[in-house]
Amino acid sequence: MGGGGQHTESGEPAKGDRGGPGGGLGGSAVYTWEEVQRHSHRGDQWLVIDRKVYNISQWVKRHPGGIRVISHFAGEDATDAFVAFHPDPNFVRKFLKPLLIGELAPTEPSQDHGKNETLVQDFQALRDRVEREGLLRARPLFFSLYLGHILLLEALALGLLWVWGTSWSLTLLCSLMLATSQSQAGWLQHDFGHLSVCKKSSWNHVLHKFVIGHLKGASACWWNHRHFQHHAKPNVLSKDPDVNMLHVFVLGDKQPVEYGIKKLKYMPYHHQHQYFFLIGPPLLIPVFFTIQIFQTMFSQRNWVDLAWAMTFYLRFFCCYYPFFGFFGSIALISFVRFLESHWFVWVTQMNHLPMEIDHERHQDWLTMQLSGTCNIEQSTFNDWFSGHLNFQIEHQ
Repeated sequence: MGGGGQHTESGEPAKGDRGGPGGGLGGSAVYTWEEVQRHSHRGDQWLVIDRKVYNISQWVKRHPGGIRVISHFAGEDATDAFVAFHPDPNFVRKFLKPLLIGELAPTEPSQDHGKNETLVQDFQALRDRVEREGLLRARPLFFSLYLGHILLLEALALGLLWVWGTSWSLTLLCSLMLATSQSQAGWLQHDFGHLSVCKKSSWNHVLHKFVIGHLKGASACWWNHRHFQHHAKPNVLSKDPDVNMLHVFVLGDKQPVEYGIKKLKYMPYHHQHQYFFLIGPPLLIPVFFTIQIFQTMFSQRNWVDLAWAMTFYLRFFCCYYPFFGFFGSIALISFVRFLESHWFVWVTQMNHLPMEIDHERHQDWLTMQLSGTCNIEQSTFNDWFSGHLNFQIEHQ
């Protein structure tokens, strides 16, 4: 087994390797990358953080970010991902101690799969400098004003009907204002969901549930488990949910060729540039996301998120039932979702779909993020319209 410790068939270190320093299993054992990479399958998963080897086979089921996002790094160095996803790495490290089984052998490089170690170190140095200079520090006043303009749009949309009535033109204007508030709330919940606004993670979590739950009628946990996978492996087929098109579309340069070789004809893909406009932007939020959100909340028995979402629908119907009745209110929220969906699709996809889309290539963190991401021209309007996601490279 090279320079590593001995293992049982289950992938655990053999008894002779247990009990080393570090507080976990086999803290004195050393492993090669070849050995670590053998444990990258469901039920048997190891990963490396700062040259320390951890057995996460059982922990993945309790991982707060979900099973999938941590499993995507099985058999790999996850140092940069660990830092990116955890605002307080020192707090999280105490959960790693029981999972520690050893470290990489001194002769092993810090990176797996021949990744450019110099590039990785340069990026880590850049990230440390950015943090020291406070460039990632949030401004509470900005986010307070951002939330304020969303609430103002909601109030103006309702006030419009109270004062001037429900003519077709006013109803259309109300719908546009609500679609704008919903889209902007989507960008705001995104920042809270990344725990990037408040100093305390608990405050971010509460505000995230308020914005995505009460202001939008969606689920924070559903969004977290979906969106964190996207950040973990952007544009990586079978790992990034944002490029999982459920056979409706084929993306990038590789997937169309694979479908052609396998003769997969779920849809007339040579016409996808035409039917995209009929089933892509119009249906993503009103149909696909809505079904997926409620299916996730019920299947996972996430009653907290369900309660938050119900406060949105209760508030919405209390506000608009007097004007449109039950079915009219359903028609109104459906139309608002239809408008919001177009906004969401164009903003979120223009940063990624033009870039490389491929299967797992085991790239270093920086290269992987850059190969699947691009920025959009900066302007005051673009900043507001996209929730500053036109700076997608910096965001990733």
